[in-house]
Order: sequence, then structure tokens, then C-alpha cells
Amino acid sequence: MTETESNLMASVRTLMGGLIDYAGLFPPSQLEMGKATENYAKYLRAEHADFVGRFICPVPKLEELSKTAAIVMPGTFATSGYPEHLDDISPWQISGIIVGDLGENLEMIYRFNEHHDDEGNGLAMVDAIEMRVSNGDEIDEALELIPEMIDAAFEVPQDIVMNGDVRGLIAAMSGAGVLAKIRCGGVEPSMLPSCENIARFMLACKNASVMFKCTAGLHHPIRGEHALTYADDSPRGVMHGFINVFVAAGYVLKTKQPEESVVVGILEEMDGGAFVFEDGGVRHGRTKVSTIELGRMREGFAVSYGSCSIDEPVAELGGLGLL
Repeated sequence: MTETESNLMASVRTLMGGLIDYAGLFPPSQLEMGKATENYAKYLRAEHADFVGRFICPVPKLEELSKTAAIVMPGTFATSGYPEHLDDISPWQISGIIVGDLGENLEMIYRFNEHHDDEGNGLAMVDAIEMRVSNGDEIDEALELIPEMIDAAFEVPQDIVMNGDVRGLIAAMSGAGVLAKIRCGGVEPSMLPSCENIARFMLACKNASVMFKCTAGLHHPIRGEHALTYADDSPRGVMHGFINVFVAAGYVLKTKQPEESVVVGILEEMDGGAFVFEDGGVRHGRTKVSTIELGRMREGFAVSYGSCSIDEPVAELGGLGLL
């Protein structure tokens, strides 16, 4: 454990460990590959590297990733002249976003993984994929192709999250060892799901024993009104907070019959001071999620979220006095 990790409250350390998958290639940042991979390499050696999860990359861009990032990946390029650093960082873990035909995407992944199994090429591995599905048949067809060594997250379409009933689609994932994925934001106000939408998604996952991950819109720890992009004329909206979402998930997992109203209340909270972190857990009103329960939630229920920024979440956690 690093000195930084040991100085964190146990509850914060448990909540944040590997929580943020880096999605710098995607809006609103939408960085070029070179800058995104440079950032990721920096984050993996930064003070709060333990907060950082996978690098998220569209599968058709894996070849560009290979050419651009080999020099900063773990391996003989990145450690040239510094052999003592060779074992400092594990191979990059990458989550591939499926674009187009799944079979063709998997072939690209196999080629990438074979190439980056050699430290001379930079050590990296696509060990997870994410893809959108609309029905149970699409899930079954995908599962026939996806190998066991690759984790899969199936994104529930936003129109189903916001206007439909997610239970059927999530039930179709039950028992398959896959994750459901929910989009919590976007670059327009109309793309933001309500607290009720997210609560119903979580409860459906709990009832079907399906783990989940989140993406989009969770740059900030606490729910609040923010610009939705980095443009000067950006539209504004009330964005969900990742502390809200993952504390709510902790409550859902630990409670035999969680109440939707309690989940919504945690998700709606806009006062950072209402979340009281201690070594033994986190409290919101009458609800307490212990550090042990946070750990169970992170390992077996709500596993991560994708963000195009790592600096923003870390800076705002510091502003809340949690770092």
C-alpha cells in the first residue's frame, strides 16, 4: 500500500479503488489518441493511480492505439534506460467498444492481444468489451462468440432506460456472467436519465443478480448543475454524482428489499456534506453502508464507471476533504 493509500479513509479507498475507467477518446473531451494515451500513462503513475481502471477504446482504433501508445505502455519502450521500472506497472487493461460486426471486432482484439503480449511492443490486453444490445436474442448471439477470458458489458439502450422497462433486458443477462451498462449522462440535457430511471435500473440488476457499470456524465462526485461539455457555450444540466450512484448501489446490494424511494433520495442529494465518510463506512441520513459492504458492492455489483476526465473527479474529491 502506498503512503497516499494509507492516508485515505478506508471507506474512500474502498469506494475509489479502480473505479474510473478512462474514456478520454470520447465526448466531451474527445481527445486525439496521442493525448489520451499520454494522459492514461500519466494517471497510472500519479498520486491516485489506484483510482484508475481500464483504458476505453473503440475496437477499430486498436491499431492506432498500438502505433501511438507503445512507447508509453509498460515494456522495454517505456522503460528504456530504466530497467528498474519494468515491473512498476502491470500491462494496460483495455475495454474495447464494439463498433460494427462483433466477429470482426473480436478478430481485431485477438491480433492486438497477441501483438501486445510481447514487452517489446508494449504490454497491454483487451480483457473486456462493451456493446449495445436491444433484446435477449442479441445477447445470446453475442455470448456464443465472446470467449470466457473477455468480460462483456451490455449497454441498455437509453430509450429503454428512460421510457421503458429495463427488467426484461437485464433478466436476459442473468446467469451469463456479464455486466449491464447504463449511460448516466450526455452532451445534451435530453440525454440525462432521471434519478428514478437509474434507481429502477439498479433494482432490476439486484433482482436479476447482474453486475453493472456506468458511463457518461459522472465527472463530479456529487449531483449538481454543470456545463455538459467543455465548450464556452455549452448547455447546462443537473448531472449525477458518482458518490451518489455508488453509495446508492451499496444500499441496494446490502438491503434484502431495498426501497426505490431511498435509492432515489440518495441519487437526488446535492449537498456533499450529507455524505459522511468515516473509516467504517459512509452515511447518508439514516442509511449507512459499511466499508465491508462498499467492498462487496465494488467487487460484485457496481464495478466501475467511464469518464473522459480523471483530474476532475480527483480535484473535487479533494475539495470535499476526502483526499
